[in-house]
Amino acid sequence: MPEAVLGGSAKPKITRVRGADRVCSTRRDYCILDDVAYIKAMDHDNYPDSYIRGILNTVKTIAMVGISPKENRPSYFAFKYLLERGYRMIPVNPGQAGKDILGQKVYAKLADIPEPVDMIDVFRAPQYAPAVVAEALALKPRPAVIWMQLGIRNEEAAKLAESSGLKVVMNRCPKIEYGRLSSEIAWMGVNTRTLSSKRAKLFGRGIQRMSLNRTTMAGGATDAATRAQRDDEGIN
Repeated sequence: MPEAVLGGSAKPKITRVRGADRVCSTRRDYCILDDVAYIKAMDHDNYPDSYIRGILNTVKTIAMVGISPKENRPSYFAFKYLLERGYRMIPVNPGQAGKDILGQKVYAKLADIPEPVDMIDVFRAPQYAPAVVAEALALKPRPAVIWMQLGIRNEEAAKLAESSGLKVVMNRCPKIEYGRLSSEIAWMGVNTRTLSSKRAKLFGRGIQRMSLNRTTMAGGATDAATRAQRDDEGIN
């Protein structure tokens, strides 16, 4: 395998991707041999800030599997937070199907959702993750990201998703990551590991919403996640 194409002096761990023609054009960490794409395996113990930020800047519709209707549950907090920041949030819970959570219709399973989903946020115990991924892979079109919440890690599920070209995050909370990368949680005295001499931009009304265009200690800065704000204001 040409190491130069993969961008490193040492030969990295690689994963064969099914349906490679659909993902190669959007990835930098790949090479092609005999019309088959091979990508570097993600280090799920250490995600670059650019990787997390890229996901949060890109996804628009998130299906949360395992959300609780109880206001004191972490899944409810995370759902509400992301909803308030402009993401299209879809609750999935068979025990609550047909009801509403925070004004959003609840579906029994991913297959019941009548619109494309960009990211699956898994709020189920680790042993259920492979089944959630299998259900996600059956969707047409498929989501781009499988995100397993804090405390949820399943290597089998991650391998299944990544071998099909999906991005995977494990043992992280998108609510926390959004707050960290936008420097929202810095207001509470938390070390966000972000460096900036500029005041963070505020978006939205009523609730303080910040952009994600923050330079981090991991290096690199991307455009702000203004997509949600543009949608709120009817700007294309």
